[in-house]
Amino acid sequence: MEPMLATPAPQVGALPRGPAWAFEVKWDGVRALADTTGERVRLWSRNAREVTPAYPELAALADVPPAVLDGEIVLLADGVPSFAALAERMHVRDARRAAALARRQPVTYLVFDVLRLGGVDLTVRTYDERRDVLAGLALPDRVQLSPVYPDGDDLWQVTRAHGLEGVVAKRRSSTYQPGRRSADWVKSAHVRTRTAVVGGWREESTGTGRMGALMLGAYDGRGALRFLGRAGSGLTGPLAQDLGRRVAARATSPFDDEVPALDARGARWCDPLVVVDTRYLNRTPDGRLRQPVIRGIRTDAVADPWEQP
Repeated sequence: MEPMLATPAPQVGALPRGPAWAFEVKWDGVRALADTTGERVRLWSRNAREVTPAYPELAALADVPPAVLDGEIVLLADGVPSFAALAERMHVRDARRAAALARRQPVTYLVFDVLRLGGVDLTVRTYDERRDVLAGLALPDRVQLSPVYPDGDDLWQVTRAHGLEGVVAKRRSSTYQPGRRSADWVKSAHVRTRTAVVGGWREESTGTGRMGALMLGAYDGRGALRFLGRAGSGLTGPLAQDLGRRVAARATSPFDDEVPALDARGARWCDPLVVVDTRYLNRTPDGRLRQPVIRGIRTDAVADPWEQP
């Protein structure tokens, strides 16, 4: 089953208001469905990849009655989720290394919805009804219920003051719509983030042959790969090495629009298969990301689609 997705607010902070809506913190982590209905706990990413081996400290979810839960895996640093710290955990599949990382920097699973419980499909019930069911569950160690707030404006100010990512507004009467980006959930972030496809890269100016910048893109509604810009900030040595192992070289640009000569100069093209997470200031009128920073590789999600700025 695919998770339900939120629609971006029309403007930063422009969330719905009124008693018909509930408000939750938008956590800066990895979305995951937790399935406890089988012989063992299984964790599934947003794009239906199993990520269970990366988070052995969440094995206690087996104590939850047979259910399918929706939530966010976060790694808290000084009480605030750190995506940079979580990035080291996301792709680990080796059991010994995952266990060592779990001891050093354990994650927390913040649960905000329940899709099934005891063989009963809860997706057809309202948000309020599902939250009542969720509140009645005894949650194990490393698993917490993500709180709900009645006032979105207050939560927006509090999350900004505490360095949290943002707020999600959810219509109290809405059902859970698997795999659908619904207007019944509306999200807004204080800092703009998005996932993007890597279509090429450029070497460091020092002549080391190492990656110094990535050429980023997004698919539009017609399936064309549009150029989002060039990003070098955040591209550390270990991340660049990991990317170097993942990219598949090609002779020509994968972008369907023309990459500006300044960006294309010296570029090495690759198949648009690798997805990275980025943070950026805003977008230019022609759609480029301003001041993008690479935050890590994403194997748990597809790239966000192109949207007209």
